[in-house]
Amino acid sequence: MRIYNLFPLLAGPFADWQPHLERAAAMGFDWVFVNPIQQPGRSGSLYSIKDYFAINPALCSGGAAPEQQVLKMAAAAEGLGLRLMVDLVINHCAYDSDLLKSHPDWFVREGGHIAHPSCTHDGEKVVWRDLAQFDHAHGRDAEGLYQYCRRLVHYLLDLGFSGFRCDAAYQVPAELWRRLITDLRQQRPDTVFVAETLGCSPDQTRQTARAGFDAVFNSSKWWDFGSPWLLEQYHLTRETAPSISFPESHDTPRLSAECDGNTETLKQRYLFAALFSAGVMLPMGYEFGFRKPLHVVHSRPADWETTGIDLTGFIARVNALKAAHPVFREESVTEMWPTSNPAVLMLWKCAVASSSEALLIFNKDPWNRQQLWVDDLYRYIQSGKPLTDRSPQWPMDHLPTPFEYELLPGMGRILVAGGE
Repeated sequence: MRIYNLFPLLAGPFADWQPHLERAAAMGFDWVFVNPIQQPGRSGSLYSIKDYFAINPALCSGGAAPEQQVLKMAAAAEGLGLRLMVDLVINHCAYDSDLLKSHPDWFVREGGHIAHPSCTHDGEKVVWRDLAQFDHAHGRDAEGLYQYCRRLVHYLLDLGFSGFRCDAAYQVPAELWRRLITDLRQQRPDTVFVAETLGCSPDQTRQTARAGFDAVFNSSKWWDFGSPWLLEQYHLTRETAPSISFPESHDTPRLSAECDGNTETLKQRYLFAALFSAGVMLPMGYEFGFRKPLHVVHSRPADWETTGIDLTGFIARVNALKAAHPVFREESVTEMWPTSNPAVLMLWKCAVASSSEALLIFNKDPWNRQQLWVDDLYRYIQSGKPLTDRSPQWPMDHLPTPFEYELLPGMGRILVAGGE
């Protein structure tokens, strides 16, 4: 999956989404992920849902009923060859939701009160006081809660969505996911379920993925291009479910702000994310180097930035490269090889299903040129098939032996053998 995250509060009413959908399609994305579109509670957070069967008024304009506006947007996406994915938030709801009064048995209780969900961040407990935590495991009416979630999924399917990013999936029992996914696929076998598992251990990720998810998200965004932890995590879950990389998300600071608008960093990290794992996701605004973080309460269309940066052509070439080669569309065996220059990363990828290989060579340094010397590139290729340079920028017609190349700041050279 090549996923474009269209952030609802930044995009505005559904009637204004057409240019964003067209841009996503032109860049070669085949999915558009939309954060929650249902009516939020008092806090205004997209993830604090008060009414699961009502549309957020901030996303609607005058005229047609809210659901009709969603359906019109979905039809426009389908006409562009885009499938729609939406957040499925069933770990919690807004604390001011009517569900707390109508179905009090659906919630976790602490000290006699309905509990707020929480997590541990940097050793400290973080509590979301605008949320109430559902009790899927031990609630006295677990079946009623399950049937409610099932109706919710059908409601979203009927609005034109065919995929779900399951928020905080690891905090919901795997048995519930397994049942829900199985139930839905009996009627809609093409429905896609992706687990949001960031922040949990590789074993938790693996156990969650085994519930039937089509993909999970990985942590490649935080990799330093050298430490062993990413490849260790990747291989622990690689055979369980495909994973999705991203250079930033709606939960992280903007990369452009972190790198002071260095476009070579933006290109480097997207190229790496797109080719490292089977799936990739890009949040709205990355293609223009936006610096304002996406905010689940405060973002608005007025936050659209004028930056002078336009990476849409580069992203389109990277997505075309990913789509063209099976080695970049599956969880390939991936190893890191030593190089003559520690500032240069070389990854070898081998796709078992398609018998194709690739060498990914990255200048880790987005500010300075770096020299690479390799006595024979074919030492790193098992099949012996010819290597072709498929780099999105200035591909080489001939790969000499020995191979000596001066990599521009942040540059990636993508060499592919077989399987096209």
